[in-house]
Amino acid sequence: MNYKSVVHSISSLLLVMGFFFIFPLFFSLYFHDGVHNSLLLSMAITIFVGGTFFYWTRGKTAIRRREGFLVVTFSWVLCSFFGALPFYISGAIPSFTDAFFESMSGFTTTGASILTDIESVAEGLLFWRSLTHWLGGMGIIVLSLAILPIFGIGGMQLYKAEVPGPTPDRLKPRITETAKTLWIMYVLLSALQTILLLFGGMSFFDSLCHTFGTMATGGFSTKNQSIAAYDSVYIDGIITLFMFLAGINFVLHYAALKGNIKAFLKNAEFLFYVTIVVVGIILASLFLIGSADHQVAEAFRYASFQVVSIVTTTGYCTADFEQWPYFNQVLLFVLMFFGGCAGSTGGSIKHVRIMLLLKHAYVELYKIVHPKAVKKVKMGTIVVGDNIIHGILAFFLLYMAVLVLCSMMMAALGLDMVSAFASVTATLGNIGPGFGDVGPVDNYAHLPLMGKWILAFCMLAGRLEIYTVIILFIPELWKR
Repeated sequence: MNYKSVVHSISSLLLVMGFFFIFPLFFSLYFHDGVHNSLLLSMAITIFVGGTFFYWTRGKTAIRRREGFLVVTFSWVLCSFFGALPFYISGAIPSFTDAFFESMSGFTTTGASILTDIESVAEGLLFWRSLTHWLGGMGIIVLSLAILPIFGIGGMQLYKAEVPGPTPDRLKPRITETAKTLWIMYVLLSALQTILLLFGGMSFFDSLCHTFGTMATGGFSTKNQSIAAYDSVYIDGIITLFMFLAGINFVLHYAALKGNIKAFLKNAEFLFYVTIVVVGIILASLFLIGSADHQVAEAFRYASFQVVSIVTTTGYCTADFEQWPYFNQVLLFVLMFFGGCAGSTGGSIKHVRIMLLLKHAYVELYKIVHPKAVKKVKMGTIVVGDNIIHGILAFFLLYMAVLVLCSMMMAALGLDMVSAFASVTATLGNIGPGFGDVGPVDNYAHLPLMGKWILAFCMLAGRLEIYTVIILFIPELWKR
C-alpha cells in the first residue's frame, strides 16, 4: 500500500476545499451574521492541514486500485470532518458529533439534519451547509463516471456501448478533461435553475441554496418548512423539473448539449426512470384525490413534487406525507430504493440495477419453462455480461445486509421498528426524510449519539456505492 500517494491525493483535495470557504465568508460579511471569524478559522485550519501534508508528500506518486479505495473513502470522511468545523467553532452546533453528522449529510447529499430551527442559523453557515451539497453532488458524478469504472465496480461500463459522448472507456486516459466537461454541465444547469427561481420571487441567497440542494439531490433548505414555506406552484414546478433532471445520467445531458436529443430515447435506463416516475405520480395523485379533499390539479402538484423528490433521493418536502393515505406512504417508501440513474447525483440502489435485476429474474423464470433456451439479459439492444449481473447481485446483497444490520443496531438503541428501519433506509439511500420519528416534519436531533455515528456510516456507504467502503474491511486489501 502506497500511503504517501493516498495522503498526497487527499491533502490536495482538502487544500482545494479550504478555498471554497471564501463563498460562505462573502455571504457572512454581506449579512453581518457574526460567523465570519469562525469561517476564516475553519478555512485557515483546512488549508494549513491540507497544504502541510501536500508539501510533505510531494513528488511522483502513483494511485493504484487499492490506494484508490482509500482515497475515495477517506476523502469523503475528511471533507466531512473539516466541513464540520464552521458549525462547531461558531457554536451553532455545539456537539461535534452533530456537526459531523450535518457535514456528512451535506457532502453525501443526504439532507438529513439535526437542526431544529434552521431559520435562526447564520446565513454564512446555511450557505456553507448548502454548498457542501453542491460539491458532494459533483464529486459523486465524477466518481461514478470517471473513477469507479477504473476500479471495476461502477457498473458504468454498460454506457460505453449505449450512450454517446464522454463514455467510461474513453474517459480513463483523461479524467481531468472529463471532470471539466461534467463541471460545465453542472454549472450550466445550476445557473439556469437559480435564474428561474429568482423569477419566482426567491432571494438570490435562497435561490442559490435551493439550487445547490436540487442539483445535488440533497434537500437542505434555508426554511424550517422546506419548500412548503414558499407555497408557490411556480417554485414547486421549477424544483420538481430540476430534481428530475438531476436524477438523469449526466452523460445524457452531455449528449443533449452536443445536439443528440435522441440519446435519451435510446437509453433503456432513462426510459425505465421516466416510467417509474410517471406511474408513481399517477398512482399518488389518484389516491390523494380519492381519500382527501384535494382537487385534481392540487393533488397532481403535491404528488408530482413528492414522488420526484423521493425517487431522486432529494428529500425536499411540500407536504407531510405521513398524513397521506397508507398506499401513498408505502409507495414513497418503495420509491426510496430506486434512486436516480447511474451517473447522476441521485443515491440509493439506482434504476439501472433494479431494471437489470428484474430482467435477470425474468430470464431465470423463462429458463425454467424452456430449460434448453439460450436467453441473455439485455439493456436495450446490448447483451449484459454475466460479470455485471453478478456484480449487481452482490451489490444488492451487501446493500440489504447493511440495511438490516444497521436497522437492528438502531432498534437496539431504543428506536421503534418503523423509525429504526426508516432512518437507515433514508440515510443509506441518501434521501433525508423518512418515516416515524425521522419523518418529513421531524429531524435527527433527538437520536442517540451512537445512532448518529451509525447513520453517518450509512450515508457514506450509500453515497460511495457500498463496495468502496465495505472493501476496506476485507483483510486482503491490506496485504501485499
